[in-house]
Amino acid sequence: LNLWINKWQDKEGPSSALESLTFCRQSSYPKVHVLLKILATFPITTCKPERTFSSLRRLKTYLRNSTGEERLTGLALRSIHRDIPIIAKEVINRFAAEQTRRLEFLI
Repeated sequence: LNLWINKWQDKEGPSSALESLTFCRQSSYPKVHVLLKILATFPITTCKPERTFSSLRRLKTYLRNSTGEERLTGLALRSIHRDIPIIAKEVINRFAAEQTRRLEFLI
């Protein structure tokens, strides 16, 4: 391990475990190579699932039971994927292509 540390004393070290693995020869640094392989394959957690559940909880609280499953799914996806831009022309064209926008009830 000390040899590996000394190797990067004078140089700028790699920024990721995968990049480090390309510089690490298994014959020269066997234990460091194993550690880097483990580190490179270690799962990284994200806050995406937590954000998804909190968005869905917020929507359900706000809408209660007044909305259908399809609309709730659409609103949840929109809330979760805020980074995807909405193109107004596409929305208008899709809405215009729908045939049935109004239901008539007979009494």
